[in-house]
Amino acid sequence: MHTIITIIALLIVLGVVVFIHEAGHFMAARWAKVRVDAFSIGFGPAIVKWKDKHNTVWKLCCLPLGGYVSIYGQEDMFNRKKYAALPKAKKIGHYLSAPAWKQFIIIAAGVFMNFMLAWTIYSADFMFRSRTVQLPVIGQVVRDSVAFNAGIKAGDVIVRIDNTHITNWGELIIAKELADKHNANVLVAREGKLLNATLMPAERWGLIADGSKTTTSKKGFFNAWYWGLRETYHQSKTLLIVLKQIITGERSSKQLGSFITIAQVSGHALETGFFVFLSIIALLSVNLGVINLLPLPVLDGGYLLILIIEAISRRKLGGKAMEITIIIGWILIALLFAFTMWNDIARVFGLS
Repeated sequence: MHTIITIIALLIVLGVVVFIHEAGHFMAARWAKVRVDAFSIGFGPAIVKWKDKHNTVWKLCCLPLGGYVSIYGQEDMFNRKKYAALPKAKKIGHYLSAPAWKQFIIIAAGVFMNFMLAWTIYSADFMFRSRTVQLPVIGQVVRDSVAFNAGIKAGDVIVRIDNTHITNWGELIIAKELADKHNANVLVAREGKLLNATLMPAERWGLIADGSKTTTSKKGFFNAWYWGLRETYHQSKTLLIVLKQIITGERSSKQLGSFITIAQVSGHALETGFFVFLSIIALLSVNLGVINLLPLPVLDGGYLLILIIEAISRRKLGGKAMEITIIIGWILIALLFAFTMWNDIARVFGLS
């Protein structure tokens, strides 16, 4: 039964996040009067497919671990001679027939929709779910710990860690984790005064929460949207920091996971509760948005960077070198997929 729930959770999470992303490209292309040849959820042979009045083929495929929107002529972005040679009738609805700023919107729309989905879910969570939050009030400081030596005392309230404003104990833990390799500048409130402290890197700072200091509340409509936006930004920033730490070697690359990790986390969340499951959809949507904005070939961010370079240089990029760059991009994506799969297999079967 648990396995079935895990599979169902994975399909729902990936289905929603991928559909929203591709729907962004689709709607933007339709708005720009660019033809969309296909909208597919999944890869491989189609289980179900139909054609709408605009001749777009909609498909649900047998391997639902992703999806794509096929936009007419987008592959000619680096082969403009092919586009130029097309008869006038064939250029109608072609991707390159749209001005560059509309091409930019078409490419950026997928990421935009992912962030909008996350913002909406986080806002609804703040609006409708009562939360019991542990406030960042110190109940005890372990003697001779990093925090003790920095002068932090019981009763202090953690206000800020580095540039992150702290409102609850969960944010404190995340900020501490992000400051794992450098001295953290901590602002504390004590008896109506604000004091600064510097905490050195350590596995534990020695802070113990005051368990009696909690609050339970729901956010109002407008306040919920503010906190939803704040949470979307916070999760995006956290992912970028984690990726940077993995690249620089400050954090183990074994933390990267494939759809196996997504399935396990999603399945557990679905069993835990509706809002917890929604939060996983929001988190994955943020992750997909951020990763797609990375300026790498074949990702949305790579194509956006190319459009920006073309706008600044006032010349079109293309030719054999660009084709090779795209191929290298696909190879890197395939290697990353294989690496994350190996991480999950090694973790599941205890090989590392």
